[in-house]
Amino acid sequence: MYFEVFSGIVSSYWLLILLFFVIAVLYSSVGFGGGSGYLAVLVLSGIAYTQIRSTALLCNIAVVTGNVFLCYRRGIYRWKKVLPLVFFSVPLSFLGGFLKISESLFFILLGFTLLFASVLMWISKHVVRQKSDIKKTSIIKNVSYGGVIGFFSGMVGIGGGIFLAPLLHFTHWDFPKKIAATASLFILVNSVSGLAGQYFNPNFEIDWWLTLILLITVFLGGQIGSRLSHRFFSPILLKRITAILIAFVSVQILKTHL
Repeated sequence: MYFEVFSGIVSSYWLLILLFFVIAVLYSSVGFGGGSGYLAVLVLSGIAYTQIRSTALLCNIAVVTGNVFLCYRRGIYRWKKVLPLVFFSVPLSFLGGFLKISESLFFILLGFTLLFASVLMWISKHVVRQKSDIKKTSIIKNVSYGGVIGFFSGMVGIGGGIFLAPLLHFTHWDFPKKIAATASLFILVNSVSGLAGQYFNPNFEIDWWLTLILLITVFLGGQIGSRLSHRFFSPILLKRITAILIAFVSVQILKTHL
């Protein structure tokens, strides 16, 4: 019985599963969870909007958990800089996920969020190459960055790394490897918090069978991508291609719901 259900879902959603695998490999290779990519694909797949946020966040968690573990073992995290970023982001992400929003408002927010994310990905070129280039950022600024990004991320169903990483590059926060590691951790804690908020939302809904298959898919893709790191993919090229695809989807969403 379980095999029949499993094979039926795979045969019906094989393209969705394949796209999720590709997104997981590419995004995890540069420290992202892939939330914006999953959202874009889920919107195009026609899945009920009440399931989109929770599915995307669960996939985020599956992808970045392995990357966070690897970064922790390698001693990449500088906790004095990282913890202020997540201090307010976690409760505000929960609040954003808990908020009950209409289908129309959800898609409008999602459309503008994806469009803004695509612009950030396109223009982000700032890279710290030596220690003297790193600029000190106050704790208040770090807390503010994390809180604002966490809230909006929880509302639309992404981890927020796609906003945080370009911002940290732009402000010369640290070296690219440390920013990628920080983005992974930020995505993980905010995805968990946003998902928890959604669970207590009256509109919470999820297709567990399809989601389980997608979780297995993105976990495998994330493990591959996190180990590939920057060996085979140019981060700038990947960001540009992804930015174009996300911008296309965001325009389609806004054309339909505005």
